[in-house]
Amino acid sequence: MILTKQHKIFRFRIFAVTWLAYFGFYFCRKNISVLNTSLQTEFGTTNADFAKIVGFYSIMYMLGQFLNGYLSDQKGPRLIVGIGLFLSVIANFFMGLAGSVGVLIFLAGLNGFGQSSGWPGLVKTMSSWYRPNERGIVMSWWTTCYVTGGFLATLFATWWLTNQSILPSLDWKRAFWAPAIVLAIIASVFVIFTRNTPASAGLVPLVKHKNSEIAKDDTVPLKDILTNSAIWIAAIMYFFIKFTRYTFLFWLPTYLEQGLGYSQKAAGYSSSAYELVGFAGVIFAGYASDKMFQSRRFPIGALMLFGLTVVFALQPFLSSQGLVFTTISIGLIGFMTYGPDALMSGAAAMDLGTEKGAAKAAGFINGVGSMGQLISPYVVAFISESYGWDFLFRGFLAVSFISAVLLSTKWNYKKEEAIEAQPSYSL
Repeated sequence: MILTKQHKIFRFRIFAVTWLAYFGFYFCRKNISVLNTSLQTEFGTTNADFAKIVGFYSIMYMLGQFLNGYLSDQKGPRLIVGIGLFLSVIANFFMGLAGSVGVLIFLAGLNGFGQSSGWPGLVKTMSSWYRPNERGIVMSWWTTCYVTGGFLATLFATWWLTNQSILPSLDWKRAFWAPAIVLAIIASVFVIFTRNTPASAGLVPLVKHKNSEIAKDDTVPLKDILTNSAIWIAAIMYFFIKFTRYTFLFWLPTYLEQGLGYSQKAAGYSSSAYELVGFAGVIFAGYASDKMFQSRRFPIGALMLFGLTVVFALQPFLSSQGLVFTTISIGLIGFMTYGPDALMSGAAAMDLGTEKGAAKAAGFINGVGSMGQLISPYVVAFISESYGWDFLFRGFLAVSFISAVLLSTKWNYKKEEAIEAQPSYSL
């Protein structure tokens, strides 16, 4: 159908509000990463205690992906994501009042569960407002929310932590409360202005379903998600790619300092190339999937992961050539990582789950991926200390190659073969 003026206005509104919502989640997610030293001073905690805080957050985030994906399909993402946003606000507010490590661990878990509502619910919302043949490009721009959010949220929390000119008596608490205020405003905007579907906004639906039985139902049954081989392949691939991405997010400066001997300043600036160039990888993957591969997501994902394998193979040589070549290799790794990461967890999840099951599909893929995120710090610490950093990069080479091969098995998988073309079952 031809888009009406009302459709275009609402789509711009939905894009902006959902982008802002996931961008905002990061303000109450990344702030904890800059507070470790302050918490050690305040409570006498150790790195092991901080690992428990981050670990419980990750566990609740992982479990919440599965549950909130299901609930977003059943109850609607506006309600579930709205609750998640305010849960994160509440958790961060009370973390600023916490008096013990145990309370911090509990609140971090509450924050993780609230945060987990974001990706599956917002991906479902976008799936209702954008058709399959335009999702690659649209979602490439939309998924910049987490690249941009992670970068700016860290700067924001650092500013409030270190700037003593505003409410100096609050000290480290500002890095919890200022992000909470920002997210509370964003959460209010989200609840007021978002709509789950065009129909809920009084407009004609944009996504048609081939299977009439599914079209009559409110959601795709969970069984259809769990028996779709393409969703399992995307999820296993995402386990590996999220393991890799979170390793670089949290350990890259350490590798540059300890493994390559760079100063803290040089390591910090060089590591920023990972996300900055990764932004371009997200955009490239979306455009390539729509324009070069007729809205098929698996081929470009596979090609970029094969490219990532090559970069990992060259990393020991490039890193030996000095800081410039090291920074170039970091940027290339970011480009080849973020492209498949955003594509397969965003546009591909929407295609595979369809409008009726997008949240379940996105929640399942991201939930499995979060298992990789959960184990990454323990694996990295063990391998780097026992075998060295070069051995770790050989491991990255292996998992990127396996991921590429997995996606290649669905090279010709087309959107017509997604769940909407399958028979519906009831649980």
